[in-house]
Amino acid sequence: MTAPRPAQPDEHDFDPLAEETFTSAHETYRELRGRCPVARSQTYGGFWALFRHADVTAVLSDSDTFTTSVQNVVPKFAFTGRRPPLHLDPPEHTDYRRVINRFFTRGRMTALEPAVRGHAGRLLGELVARGESDISADYARVFPAHVFADFFHLPLHLAERIEQISAEYVRAIQVVDDEEVKRSSRLLYDIAAEVIDHRRDAALDPGDDLTTALLAARPGGEPLPDDMVLGCVRQLLVTGMVAPSVFIGTMLAHLAEHKDLQRLLRSAPERIPGAVDEYLRLYTPYRGMSRTARRDVVIGGRLIRKDEPIALVYTSANRDESVFEDGENFVLDRPNLREAIPFGAGIHACPGAPLARMMLRVTLEELLTRTTDFHVAGEILMARWAEWGTRSVPLAFEPAAPPS
Repeated sequence: MTAPRPAQPDEHDFDPLAEETFTSAHETYRELRGRCPVARSQTYGGFWALFRHADVTAVLSDSDTFTTSVQNVVPKFAFTGRRPPLHLDPPEHTDYRRVINRFFTRGRMTALEPAVRGHAGRLLGELVARGESDISADYARVFPAHVFADFFHLPLHLAERIEQISAEYVRAIQVVDDEEVKRSSRLLYDIAAEVIDHRRDAALDPGDDLTTALLAARPGGEPLPDDMVLGCVRQLLVTGMVAPSVFIGTMLAHLAEHKDLQRLLRSAPERIPGAVDEYLRLYTPYRGMSRTARRDVVIGGRLIRKDEPIALVYTSANRDESVFEDGENFVLDRPNLREAIPFGAGIHACPGAPLARMMLRVTLEELLTRTTDFHVAGEILMARWAEWGTRSVPLAFEPAAPPS
């Protein structure tokens, strides 16, 4: 029996900061799933990365062995405080999740959808009328701010400010500019504190407003700690801004190049939800979410030492051929799509998944209704680790005839 191999000082199986095209990262990850599914990178001070579905889901389901409280993303950048629930393990995280989960029910999404559709229709209508647009800059980074303004009962100018600072924050993370990460994060904390102060001065209904609900929560008869409520609001305000900004352009870039699928979804809009779920599998934007081993563990014949960070590459796991037949390609109505983990799994699965799916579905419905065709009209530029996706997708639109 071969002894498990620990990391070597110069071991470097892949470079997370390599320049990427629309297809190159997935080509690399496919090769790593076969050759080196438990890989080592010397970037960011050294970390492990898991590329197979079975390994990623095993870690996600074992919070006793793998903690999120030390480092929840590679690279580590939480310099400015703990942000529940993602930075906490059970049972500490559970009081926050109980409050948050109440705001992402099917009923709440149904109630919010008319406002979301109004924003999508107005923004997309303007872009289609223009004829050409960078859908990433002009929509994917704008639309979430409008949605979150409604969801969090914020003035639009404040939501737009959050989006702007979030973008600066993500860019600083990608180039490992620690000082800029700290500066941007502090600004986001300042905004979260402003929101909390407003709710303390003029509380909304805790059944309708998530910030007020966190302030009103009394688990065990005591309020949640002030610093933790601040961290939680800070986390919630930012999380939903980043993934849509890289995912929407990616989804539309694929659809722009697949005319048969465009025509099918226009003629059968009831199939759009299934298309969204397959796009989330195929183009999962998360590849740097991480855990830290509480003790020495062996995964895939590799010895991972206590306290070594492990990146869980959902982007790769969701194309694993051992789980998803023809996993590198879009397959509408894929029979085992429930096994995909675009929003993670286990106790830290993203609570905002229902809102994200609704935003994506409405985007497709509104764009397809307003066009007879659209195609890529320029160079696609890619985001960098820790997200995977696009940061620029120029599209040209053929407008549909206005309804008579």
